[in-house]
Amino acid sequence: MNIRTCMAAAGAAALLGAGAFVLPASAAPTHPGHRVHTLRFISVTKRSVNLSRTTVAQQDTDVTRSGKVIGFDNLYITFNPRTGKARGNFAFDTKGGFIFGTLRLPGRGATGRVTGGTGKFRHARGSLVATSLNKRGTRTAVTIRYRG
Repeated sequence: MNIRTCMAAAGAAALLGAGAFVLPASAAPTHPGHRVHTLRFISVTKRSVNLSRTTVAQQDTDVTRSGKVIGFDNLYITFNPRTGKARGNFAFDTKGGFIFGTLRLPGRGATGRVTGGTGKFRHARGSLVATSLNKRGTRTAVTIRYRG
């Protein structure tokens, strides 16, 4: 996997689902205070920097389907040239605090785990799914589901 492909994969991860940002919506709660919240937005790559031959840092602006800015995310991605696999970390900044997590980038998208956050996301635990919306990987649909 070359760096350009890796950067496209990192763009695909850009955290963080086709559609719009949805204010935390709850599913049927299994325990009071442990509702499932879903965030959907489009992550648009603004800047990527190769920190080394196998490491990329990336900054994205996160928008609704209509283009309203709802936050920002940062990615730190490392690549294994022998296996072609990439992994990383993300921080998503939106109203209420940060959401932190880890990523796996198997190809034109990403999957990840929400591992915590700050503010109202302090005890967040959940998942992330990201799908690239263009060949360059600069527009990514992101869905984050979390409890906490």
